[in-house]
Amino acid sequence: MRRFAYPESVERWCVFEAAINGPSDGNPFLDYRIKGTFQSKNEAKTVEGFYDGNGIYKVRFMPSFEEEYKFAVEANFTDEKYEGGFTVTQASENNHGPVRVANTYHFAYEDGSPYYPIGTTCYVWTHQKAELQEQTLETLKNSSFNKIRFCVFPKHYLYNLHEPLTYPYEGTPCDSSHLNEDNFSYTPDFEDNKWDFKRFNPRHFQLIEKRIQDLMDLGIQADLILWHPYDRWGFSRMSREDDDLYLNYVIARFAAYRNVWWSLANEYDLLPGKTLQDWERFASIICKKDPYNHLRSVHNCRVLYDFSRPWVTHCSVQRTDIYRTTEDVDQLRIRFKKPVIFDELGYEGDIEHGWGNLTGQELVRRFWEAACRGGYATHGETFINPENILWWSHGGKLYGESDARLKFLYRILCETPGNGLKPYSFSWDDVAAVPDTPRDTGYYLVYYGFNRPGFRRFYFDDTTEYKVEIIDTWNMTITDAGIHKGRFTIQLPRRQYMAIRLRKV
Repeated sequence: MRRFAYPESVERWCVFEAAINGPSDGNPFLDYRIKGTFQSKNEAKTVEGFYDGNGIYKVRFMPSFEEEYKFAVEANFTDEKYEGGFTVTQASENNHGPVRVANTYHFAYEDGSPYYPIGTTCYVWTHQKAELQEQTLETLKNSSFNKIRFCVFPKHYLYNLHEPLTYPYEGTPCDSSHLNEDNFSYTPDFEDNKWDFKRFNPRHFQLIEKRIQDLMDLGIQADLILWHPYDRWGFSRMSREDDDLYLNYVIARFAAYRNVWWSLANEYDLLPGKTLQDWERFASIICKKDPYNHLRSVHNCRVLYDFSRPWVTHCSVQRTDIYRTTEDVDQLRIRFKKPVIFDELGYEGDIEHGWGNLTGQELVRRFWEAACRGGYATHGETFINPENILWWSHGGKLYGESDARLKFLYRILCETPGNGLKPYSFSWDDVAAVPDTPRDTGYYLVYYGFNRPGFRRFYFDDTTEYKVEIIDTWNMTITDAGIHKGRFTIQLPRRQYMAIRLRKV
């Protein structure tokens, strides 16, 4: 490559990358530093760069304005000046910028377009063979999902015993050839791992960022899980110094992608040796080093994190009760006054674990409960299949029934005034919502879940007319129930998973 390479133009909210050649002797990850300063009429930012292997150093930047930019790259291994300029062009039709918190409890893109997260989980899909990764992308392309949770580090777990495609560090892993479902242990022996935690394997991170870009092209948010406890390689037990080195490297590589979210951990409270002070330190590094203020959270197992912490942008929740899941959304809204996403509410599937054998009906019910209580939810799927490839971990294909129904829910959300719902009560035994706006929109959505009333009565006033529709959330139908005023009764089909939508005429 040329000594100094960069594009002449880049689309707004896309990745600008400048690369220079430099030394590869010693340890480039520790010995050498590179940074870039970017200036336009409306913004000025300084970002740290990173070593990408083979003597190549890179700086990445996400421009926020359509205008001319100038930039300069500095490195501690040369006195040479690297300066240039580029033009930022108009965002393309499906490029709405990064996702932000909007109206306290909801989300919107940078350009103001509403964003309703319909998430899924594929923990280590980027660590699988290329063919399986491509199949996952094809599935996502045709799915309802606009957010996906996945890990930077590989995962050691039931149905996850094979080795990853790449490792994040130079070195050699422990011998895992003897592992099977019968001798699996949550606390494996780490002794035989031989890693240099001061030397990253750029190939590992290159593969991840390629998939972040692929997701961005599909309009899907990449909710990156930075740490997790399910580990046989020792990545969850690194020193404070190595943790911080890793986090700085990840931020430098990934922050310029507009679709990145930072999830500090999956099940932070299970990570050995990590304290609350560690998580707060990681958060402070992200807040300091991420110049684009991407969304940030941390995910629990048994103990909720204190989501009131100022660095937390939204609540990323796993159920802490066997029976109650998204029924807790409205209480969490009150408690934390932030968007609530039930990122782990159980999985549609048929494995032996109670968290992994929900019916499609129950998973969809939990999504509707979340929406009508003013929050959001995340899907997962754990069906046993001949290839033993489970979506929740590996990606691949979907076998369940929920995806099409979640796409239907997304349609309902998009048809709702404003950019989100808030809880509303007609009576003690319903789950209802109205648009989360300061003004009365005359819009009501009532969900009956696993109940199956034969009729429901309504009264607003004597004169206002309402168009009423009966929504079958499972069969994905919307039936016109006429225009009504005063006291009126709506007949229902005595089936579960029904809803009523009322809109003022």
